[in-house]
Amino acid sequence: MRSIWNGNISFGLVSIPIKIYPATEDHSISFRQIHTRDGGRIRYRKVCELEDSPVESSEIGRAYEDADGALVPITDDDLAALPLPTTHTLEIEAFISAAEIDPLQMGDAYYLGTTGAAGAKPYTLLREALKRSEKVAIAKYAHRGRERLGMLRVVGDTIALHRLLWPDEVREPAGVAPRRR
Repeated sequence: MRSIWNGNISFGLVSIPIKIYPATEDHSISFRQIHTRDGGRIRYRKVCELEDSPVESSEIGRAYEDADGALVPITDDDLAALPLPTTHTLEIEAFISAAEIDPLQMGDAYYLGTTGAAGAKPYTLLREALKRSEKVAIAKYAHRGRERLGMLRVVGDTIALHRLLWPDEVREPAGVAPRRR
């Protein structure tokens, strides 16, 4: 299995070098669109709205759309300059009961492995502490240019990371259920 992220778990004076591996895989079937008359594949082309012409991937950048609909270009340098204190670190913020986590907040799952013998002892100590206390660890980390929230828990002999949604990312269910009579 190939790791997708390298960094450290950090709490207090402890730092554990880790690698993150996907814990799940998608087995869904992916369909392609075809032209029914001749079986030719249908593709989506990226077209500039102003010029009405196709654009190469190398010419495509990012922008933030403000409330008025104006686009503000954002470069890789702009993103690199953002102060993300958790870059390459899972910074443990708290230890809590798993029952305190709303399942609606849980996202993707990953396994955490160590990077070499130096990380084995502190990794094992954290794993055993989580197991004995029956707690989970809440951590902040940066992934894909964004600070995220995560939950560390023990699965067998491995520490797993569940990406958590921030509380404001979970919608209220108002208006979904039928009204009581």
